[in-house]
Amino acid sequence: MSSELVIVYHRQPYEEVEEDGKTVLRENKSPNGIVPTLKSFFGSVDRGAWIAWKLADDPSNPGFEQVVEIEDEHGKYSVSRLPLSPDQVREFYHVTSKEAFWPILHSFKERYNYDPVDWPNFRQVNWQFAEAAAAEAAENALVWIHDYNLWLVPGYLRKLRPDLRIAFFHHTPFPAADMFNVLPWRREIVESLLACDVVGFHIPRYADNFVSVARSLLEVDVIERVKVGEDMISEGTALTERQVPTRIRYHDHEIAISVAPAGVDVEFIESRAKAAENLERAAAIREDLGDCKLVLSVGRTDYTKGGVEQLASFERLLEQRPELIGKVRLMHVSVSANRNMVAYNEVQEAIESTAGRINGRFGTLEWQPISLISRAIPFSELVAYYQSADVAWITPLADGMNLVAKEFVASRTDGDGVLVLSEFAGAAVEMGSAVITNPFSNRSMDTAISLALEMPEAERRTRMKELRRIVGLHDIRFWADAIRVSFDEAGGLKGVRPAA
Repeated sequence: MSSELVIVYHRQPYEEVEEDGKTVLRENKSPNGIVPTLKSFFGSVDRGAWIAWKLADDPSNPGFEQVVEIEDEHGKYSVSRLPLSPDQVREFYHVTSKEAFWPILHSFKERYNYDPVDWPNFRQVNWQFAEAAAAEAAENALVWIHDYNLWLVPGYLRKLRPDLRIAFFHHTPFPAADMFNVLPWRREIVESLLACDVVGFHIPRYADNFVSVARSLLEVDVIERVKVGEDMISEGTALTERQVPTRIRYHDHEIAISVAPAGVDVEFIESRAKAAENLERAAAIREDLGDCKLVLSVGRTDYTKGGVEQLASFERLLEQRPELIGKVRLMHVSVSANRNMVAYNEVQEAIESTAGRINGRFGTLEWQPISLISRAIPFSELVAYYQSADVAWITPLADGMNLVAKEFVASRTDGDGVLVLSEFAGAAVEMGSAVITNPFSNRSMDTAISLALEMPEAERRTRMKELRRIVGLHDIRFWADAIRVSFDEAGGLKGVRPAA
């Protein structure tokens, strides 16, 4: 027990690759992924630890390397890998987390699947995470737990180590009580989260929903509520809140409720956007487009992302405005979220068949309306597409935040381009200068994309200037600083040093 900060997250903080028959640990590829930001907190303590799971054919194998010691730019820390069997992973992650929790969190009640859930397995895996964190944490250490698949860890950890400060951050939406309470394990989950000292969310709506759920199930008192700042209010959008609870009490225990919108590494993205190689790539893309306008859509293959609905809107656009045939192209990037899930395979098939139908209806030898990309695009290449696009079309049906929208804005060092953004993305409460649309409304979607394509340059630049201001203000460092403030609510970090 030696770590002042223990981060508990289902993913390992690196990528494992094979080189010359040996396993090599590499830094995560995504510059804006949450993992590099979480690791940056290790620079504030003398000793840190990370708890994750690792697939093991035989979890009882004594040769399994459970602890790996890391020393990198973030400092010294250990990684405790919990060996989970393929069956455990399937039940814990693919079934319980993705078939039961994920649809409820995103308010897709019709996709909720309770029957196959192995709740004892979910409890067991969460108990293993809690045991590992308890074994690693120093006295009065801070344990920071992440996301819904580890909902039960705080409650177990509080029983194992009453001395610890416990924080939790949700990276997904948190639904209202009438949706969340569909889960038969709702009370057990909420009681576990109320064992925390700090519970964090991206935006005020999710924080307010959580408190409403807690009060619907238990005797929870709100002891502080504050006004939401202007930079987190987008007038008329679906997720805007005017006030947010910041402190609640359950029995004799006070819990801080924090709100911190995740951002992107604006400095890094801008450096890539301004690089000579990238500018040449962007110029080549524009030259290839000729006088065609480029609409860019980037997301995962997930029913929450609204890919099929977006393609249907593009088809209606070509039907209603035939003068755009041959004059606009949609680059639709939809990367498989999980190849082991039937629901996601169905979405991918629907996207492919819809795009094929549209290309068949409107395409010619010289022009195809849709370029469908089903692989991950290297980030440096993606920045060039962000810079070349006339419109970024980001219209999820539900999304905790959506960093793609922020990446697009950060890439637009030229001050041009239009962002069309769903009002059901968490980012919409910050990014009100985008063209905000309702992806459940055909009229709203069709009007938004038409408006974006026809927008005068002066208006494009005015909107983009404000978007760049807010994305620069709420960047990844802002998120980290806001999290540090919430840690202060729990007594701060033992052995803390000023951030570099």
